[in-house]
Amino acid sequence: MAVGRTRGHRDRVDIWPGFVDALSTLLLVIMFLLVVFVLAQFFLGQILQGRDVTLERLESRIADLQQQLDLERETASELRGDLARVTAELQALRAEKEDVEARLSESEADRDVLDRQLVRLRGEQQVLEQSLRDVTAERSRLAERLEVREEEIARLNGMLEQLRGERERATLTAQEAQARVRSLREQIAALSEQLVGLSGLLDARQAEIERQSARIAELGTRLNLALASKVEELSRYRSDFFGRLRQVLGDRPDIRIVGDRFVFQSEVLFATGEAEIGESGKRELAKFADAFKEIMAEIPDDLPWVLQIDGHTDKRPIHTPRFPSNWELSAARAIAVANFLISRGIPPERVAARGFAEFQPLDPGDSEEAYRRNRRIEIKLTTR
Repeated sequence: MAVGRTRGHRDRVDIWPGFVDALSTLLLVIMFLLVVFVLAQFFLGQILQGRDVTLERLESRIADLQQQLDLERETASELRGDLARVTAELQALRAEKEDVEARLSESEADRDVLDRQLVRLRGEQQVLEQSLRDVTAERSRLAERLEVREEEIARLNGMLEQLRGERERATLTAQEAQARVRSLREQIAALSEQLVGLSGLLDARQAEIERQSARIAELGTRLNLALASKVEELSRYRSDFFGRLRQVLGDRPDIRIVGDRFVFQSEVLFATGEAEIGESGKRELAKFADAFKEIMAEIPDDLPWVLQIDGHTDKRPIHTPRFPSNWELSAARAIAVANFLISRGIPPERVAARGFAEFQPLDPGDSEEAYRRNRRIEIKLTTR
């Protein structure tokens, strides 16, 4: 009996610590969950607060975007208006272009007619000049004949005077003297008639010469007008030429346009004191030649154009075995550029090279900048 009570009492005592442990564990779990909940609430509050800030930023950004959208809409509206105006201007320009092309076609037709008239007028001028030479020669011959007749009249007058003296001194009969005088008077009358005829012929020749001179003057005026038209046409091609070269070579301070000339500074093409074109210079000249060949293909064959290449140096003298003076250096550089352009397809009969040494400076100063500006190669599209 005692043993059974003791065992039952031991069994009851063992249950309580396990219950306490379970309860403690449960409390710890509840506390952990509370801590987790509190931390979750804290972090959730932080996240929600961050989201509120982000939301406010997004709303502000949306407002800014809305303003930008409104501005873009206004800009788009203005652009649509500009596009409409540009479209209208483009249509007007296209119509103007068609009108210019039509007038250009008419001008080309007129130019062909003028070219044919110019050829015909030149032929007529040559004929009239030959006629003028013939008339001048005929006038000279008539003047010589007139001088001979005048000499003969003078001789006959002398003979008449001599006969009058002889009549007074000689023993001729009156009838013979009168017959001799009548014969002389008849000769004088015949000579006078010839002189009148020659004078009329000279007057007629003089009138013909005056008419031909007026005709030659008219032909010269028409020829000058035709030449002026050709020069004006060449000026138009020169403007296209400069425009295309600006596009090809770009905006460089050492390659520029001065008046009607295209100017390369010598440093772009040559080393100091040399006339051989460097590699960089060859590249720039190749661009120039390619651009010019496009223009050259559009220039009519009857325009007497030539590509003039001029070499210039500064005023500091040079004295080497190859270049005794700046004359030789400037001429050699111009010839080198001319040969390079010819090698790139420019016809040699359309290229001319000249050297001016230091005697045509752009800047008369003595500074390095003045020397640099004066060392140059000038290329000009002009007439022969």
